Amino acid sequence: MAKTGTTTTTQGLRSAIERSGYYPTLVSEAVEQAVGSESVEAFLVHQETTFDANEVRRHVTVLVLTDTRFIVSHTDEQGADDTSPVPYATTSTESVKIGRISSVVVSRVVANPETYVRGSLPREVVLTIGWGAVSRIDLEPAACGDPNCDADHGYTGSTTADDLSLRVSEAGDGPETVAQALAFARALSEATASTADQ
Repeated sequence: MAKTGTTTTTQGLRSAIERSGYYPTLVSEAVEQAVGSESVEAFLVHQETTFDANEVRRHVTVLVLTDTRFIVSHTDEQGADDTSPVPYATTSTESVKIGRISSVVVSRVVANPETYVRGSLPREVVLTIGWGAVSRIDLEPAACGDPNCDADHGYTGSTTADDLSLRVSEAGDGPETVAQALAFARALSEATASTADQ
């Protein structure tokens, strides 16, 4: 849920984690420890269910924006396995200074674009945030303009910052979550722009 403010926003974050119903005590403790004494400016809580072979797995991602940092918390559940005789959950948090964020990409999917009305919600939103911790390299064989050439021209490719990518959809998550993802993306973009101006 993306909101702006201070005390109300912190309470809203706790409420959103509780509503997700996904180990709320564990998730909220991890997020609160990462946020520390800073005020919460905006947040997004996203729970996702995935199917892995014969198992159903749930996980939750919490994004938090403070005055100085962008915080990512991710909690996964695992079934009993060779390392543990009982099911367990893993929670990780990462704290990134706002000034380190290099890109905020918002991809929108809109049905019937010819009849789009300004302000309408997209069908889905993909939020991709980069800060240089993870990059993806896409390589392909290089070629020349000669269709009969069979020489080895090496490789060509591109590097893409891909630290976090989060997809929300109206069908899977509801229109409120899509709106909240857009609001969070806007707050984060504005924060990175104001940091760049300093």
